[in-house]
Amino acid sequence: MTKLPAAADVVIVGAGPTGLTLAASLTAGGADVVLLDKAAEGANTSRAAVVHARTLEVLDGLKVSGELVKRGVIVPTFTVRDRDRVLLSVPFDDLPTAHPYTLMVPQNVTEEILLGRLRDLGGQVHRPYEAVAVAQDEAGAIVTTSTGESVRARFVVGTDGMHSVVREQAGVGFTGDSYAQSFVLADVRLDWELSADEVQLFFSAAGLVVVAPLPGGRHRIVATVDDAPEHPDAGDVQALLDARGPQKTPARVREIVWSSRFRVHHRLADHYRAGRIFLAGDAAHVHSPAGGQGMNTGIQDAADLARRILDGTEDGYEAARRPVAAGVVEMTDRMTRAATAGNPAVRALRNTALAVVGHNASVRQKLAMRLSELTVGH
Repeated sequence: MTKLPAAADVVIVGAGPTGLTLAASLTAGGADVVLLDKAAEGANTSRAAVVHARTLEVLDGLKVSGELVKRGVIVPTFTVRDRDRVLLSVPFDDLPTAHPYTLMVPQNVTEEILLGRLRDLGGQVHRPYEAVAVAQDEAGAIVTTSTGESVRARFVVGTDGMHSVVREQAGVGFTGDSYAQSFVLADVRLDWELSADEVQLFFSAAGLVVVAPLPGGRHRIVATVDDAPEHPDAGDVQALLDARGPQKTPARVREIVWSSRFRVHHRLADHYRAGRIFLAGDAAHVHSPAGGQGMNTGIQDAADLARRILDGTEDGYEAARRPVAAGVVEMTDRMTRAATAGNPAVRALRNTALAVVGHNASVRQKLAMRLSELTVGH
């Protein structure tokens, strides 16, 4: 445990991808930053694994995109199938960017690279320090930790997740709801005969399953179920693939590397700022994992807020970023409800509509721009 300084320009609470991006960006710009996290060490699980083109553009400014690409898997296509039938294929290789693809890289690797860059810039994460109170006055804000130590700063930023202490202390509402179903998340070693350069979403009468490549020959599996086991095992994942995945070339699960379950909320902070306090990442918005938008939106929040704090235009942060998150919450909610439709007639209509869309190059390009989040930056 490193001793906390008494004061800083900015105190950031939460050292996930959003907090690390914010801290590194501010430090690179010459700001004095204190980054706190209540965990004794960083995450060692893969969790969020999709890094989109716009996020890679943003992280080019921190000089970390190259290392992320080197350690990830480039995936140029997103495909939607009804079991063996291809309904829609969305290519990313014509996108107007230096990164015309989706990158699959485990979240712990993303955090490791961002932390390395922060350290190169002279910064660090202060662990384990749990923020328990945030107060503010005209001169700034004070964060008090569970150790009784306090740090005064010009600004405090909550990047401390869905259950944000900073957001609660600031009195900012978190409006929304949760989905009835739970999600299975698993990283597996798999005998898989379909394309290794696609993220594939399978529809079926039993529900959906997503299969995506990861580094090291692994695959990420995501599926909705009514009540997921706490730690899904190989049998659980195999049953999901048997019921929802390809039938002509069935997959076989050889090993579970890591698995978890989670429930998904769709919520948006009523405000992104309360006086000297700002919110970013999951502290400001949470939504369905459909499209892999969450971590990406948070990293982009961080880059925008860092630039604004450095050039004194922080008053524009909420107006710039809250509508983006509102759009993501709406889009992922529509995607999730369409993907989890239980009525056979609704499913048939959905599949027909997707097949029609799949034959329209202009619509496919618009979908690629939206999923890659390039509509935000271009």
